Amino acid sequence: MASAKQDRAKQILHLLLKQGKGSVEELAAAVSASPASVRRDLIALEHRGLVNRIHGGALVAGNAQNHNSKLAYQPFRFDAAFSMREERFADEKRRIAFAAAEMVEDGDTIALSPGTTTTQIARSLRHREGVHVVTSAVNIGMELSSLPNIKLTLTGGDVRWPGSFSMVGATAFDSLQRLFFDKVFMGACGIHPAHGITVIESDEALILNQMVLHARQVVAVADSSKLGMISDIRVCTPAQIHAIITDDGAEPAVVQEFQRQKIQVVLA
Repeated sequence: MASAKQDRAKQILHLLLKQGKGSVEELAAAVSASPASVRRDLIALEHRGLVNRIHGGALVAGNAQNHNSKLAYQPFRFDAAFSMREERFADEKRRIAFAAAEMVEDGDTIALSPGTTTTQIARSLRHREGVHVVTSAVNIGMELSSLPNIKLTLTGGDVRWPGSFSMVGATAFDSLQRLFFDKVFMGACGIHPAHGITVIESDEALILNQMVLHARQVVAVADSSKLGMISDIRVCTPAQIHAIITDDGAEPAVVQEFQRQKIQVVLA
């Protein structure tokens, strides 16, 4: 009985991760359970910090819709810049993150670069078992630090600038020399079919490049506004990218340019 209840709770969490939110009635119909059972499951999930209950349903914890309310992710509730970045293309980022999380298998060791889309990926992994997450992002570390089913490693280092949550420098660089990943999920300022993944800061690019060099598979994650764009510093070449996950607003011509280079493009 306990196992069936746990499986139902996992199903509910999976649905909320995919949709962002859901009503008790919708969730009950989806998992073939009574509304009363779903409410009990939501209470248990909320106690674990995985969802936030609202009137008549629930939201995934950390959902961008939670900002500017008592449900806001507490450590950054006064960081307007962080909130604004999360809210830009919020629905697209949620879909991209869910598609990325579906690529992760239990037992994988993955790296997550700093960024709002990769933060959403971290939130979408909360129901997974035995995943080892390595990140240079302070906020992603805080998001995952209380989850007993996720092994977490922070690179250490110096925070690049207030509000970036990105750790750089010799400590971060050295720690990555001893680590290897099944997959790295890489956010970007730009992803170009001729120039690859680019970012603004050279010190961050150095750390992200090490993640790429130590990963079996490189997955770029970015909303469609980043495709075809070039920023200041290159992280990796197009030849080093295995897949790109973006939203369905991507320009077909740009998508085709990536596909011609044998890069898988997933439209979420």
